Amino acid sequence: MKTLKFVSYLADMITRGEKTTTWRFFDDKEILESDDFVFINKETGKEFAKVIITSVKEKAFADLNEEDKNGHERFKNEEEMYAMYRRYYGDKIFPDTNVKIVKFKLTKLI
Repeated sequence: MKTLKFVSYLADMITRGEKTTTWRFFDDKEILESDDFVFINKETGKEFAKVIITSVKEKAFADLNEEDKNGHERFKNEEEMYAMYRRYYGDKIFPDTNVKIVKFKLTKLI
């Protein structure tokens, strides 16, 4: 089964039902609609949820709209948003970098 990792505070948001969208760059998992995934806490290495992918679309990072941000953690401003993703992916993140908007539904807490 495919897996995705999340830092602890995002894992907590997912288990509370507050986070239902993730943004991924340079998708090495080939995430597709209807895929089943196990989510893993990146800091503990423990599985915490099973989900089904309900929607996947791709666009330039600068073109994200409110629908794309719905179910995703919020940022104070664009600078904070870009800085966060540069921490995850390095200096390869720019406004024209493609991002995969992945919406998911929690099917089971582990």
